[in-house]
Amino acid sequence: MILEAVVLNVKPGMECDFELVFKKASTIISAMRGYLSHELHRCLEVQGRYLLLVKWENLEAHTVGFRGSTEYQEWKKLLHHFYEPFPTVEHFEQVKL
Repeated sequence: MILEAVVLNVKPGMECDFELVFKKASTIISAMRGYLSHELHRCLEVQGRYLLLVKWENLEAHTVGFRGSTEYQEWKKLLHHFYEPFPTVEHFEQVKL
């Protein structure tokens, strides 16, 4: 399992619209092969900042499967115009202690 972590900075005044559209877009990502779960968190200190956490079975499920899909094109159309600056996506694996 890998964790995708993304800090999303939504343009001022677009937060409510973003949250409504993200709810719709969630149905796209949750239907993808290799998807496990996701969470969207709103920052308490910085207005318009969100943290998106997505769990995937493996890295390729996200980078190849989702990003290479026609569904990703719809995801982009729905969400990418909300962000300024465009977010950096990072992937993490759990450290076994």
